[in-house]
Amino acid sequence: MQSLNEELQTVNTELQAKLDELSKTNDDMQNLLNSTEIATIFLDDTFKIRNFTPQAAKVTKLIPGDIGRPLADLVTDLVYPDLYADAREVLRTLIFSEKQAAARDTRDNRIDGVVITFMDITAAKHLELKLIELNADQKKRLLDK
Repeated sequence: MQSLNEELQTVNTELQAKLDELSKTNDDMQNLLNSTEIATIFLDDTFKIRNFTPQAAKVTKLIPGDIGRPLADLVTDLVYPDLYADAREVLRTLIFSEKQAAARDTRDNRIDGVVITFMDITAAKHLELKLIELNADQKKRLLDK
């Protein structure tokens, strides 16, 4: 009995060490997600919200109580009516999808969810418009000559 108890204590100590390591890794991952300032929503395989970054909360109006809610119930400032359908398609095909959406205001080799990442491309869109205008101006000057 004493030998069994000692073995159980050893296993318990190893388990506690693994839990401490997992906790530290989880903290590191959370700090990384928060520091990237990328809006990210994690969904499970039934499209329920598993987790999200503070930046995603700004875009989608998520609150901590929304964890466990279906993505289809999400209220958002995004002009992206196909969000749910696109997430479903990515999970079905396992093929990465990248879409542009405007805002109204500006582990074990098993797939068990979806990660939705929002990135602010406002600056890129402004630059794109500026380049289009410059290109149009250059064409006009060439035609005027």
